[in-house]
Amino acid sequence: MEQNNYQGVLQKPIGSGFSATSTADDVSKGIDLTGKVAIVTGGNTGIGLETTKVLALAGATVVVPARDIEKARRNLDEIDRVEIETMDLMNPESIHVFAEKFLSSGRPLHLLINNAGIMWVPLRRDIRGIESQLATNYLASFQLTAELWPALRKADGARVVNVSSQGHQFASFDFNDPNFLNRKYETLQAYGQSKTAINLFALELDNRAKAFGVKAYSLHPGSIGGTELGREASLELFQQMGFSDAKGNLLPEVAASLKTIPQGAATTVWCATSPMLDAIGGVYCEDADIAELAPGTSPSNGVRPYSLDEVSAKKLRTLSEEMIGIAFEIA
Repeated sequence: MEQNNYQGVLQKPIGSGFSATSTADDVSKGIDLTGKVAIVTGGNTGIGLETTKVLALAGATVVVPARDIEKARRNLDEIDRVEIETMDLMNPESIHVFAEKFLSSGRPLHLLINNAGIMWVPLRRDIRGIESQLATNYLASFQLTAELWPALRKADGARVVNVSSQGHQFASFDFNDPNFLNRKYETLQAYGQSKTAINLFALELDNRAKAFGVKAYSLHPGSIGGTELGREASLELFQQMGFSDAKGNLLPEVAASLKTIPQGAATTVWCATSPMLDAIGGVYCEDADIAELAPGTSPSNGVRPYSLDEVSAKKLRTLSEEMIGIAFEIA
């Protein structure tokens, strides 16, 4: 019987042969996805776009749900085997409509890549009153995965890949006040909480779904240049984090440490396709390998134990179903 990853018992690198400089093309060499179907949220920009390109080049049909259809068409125009559909992650009804349309096609879903997200935004809430980073980065993925479960099960060996972040180290999940109703809003805390949640989700989903051949992973893609993620962050926040000088210029040592977009997509593609993970699930990955547990409390590589905690994972599943009003039954 396969072991679960509660408390991070499987968080040990397995010698993938790749590194922080490996690209999505590197990790996909020799992978044939002919006949496979993938959904990549946020698949029309940044590392999501690179992920879409590489999966399609390997033979997969890639469905890209997008809020801005015209932008998606422009960015995806020259890629074969791509389907563009409408979906807004801040709108639960939009997620439902997209999922129902995909299910009506009767196709299995081999790869669900929950890539889309937002970062370091001002306090906003969706129509349910849920804080926007939690709603977009986590609850939308939870709902989408739940609603697509019949197609994932039908694939007989599907993988769910959640793009998380080292930013999960900013915060554990606050079960007492996840929506900042009774505490001061801090955008880094909200972002960290949402990414801790996506890690706990992959952990619990993998344990529940492996009996049906479905595996789940979470990952840190790296700090990446050239994406749109930090577009709403203030200059003060970048300075606070030690990323820029007083004039807003990126510090040279920070710039030198950034990954390219092809490098940033590598771990996503590795989690989605590597045969080295055929018997391992529920793990958090970085640099195209399984990450180690992060020591101490200072920002570092690896994953914090609190985001792989069994009690928290099970508690979050129950809370998530209550927050979105959908029971995620795995059967």
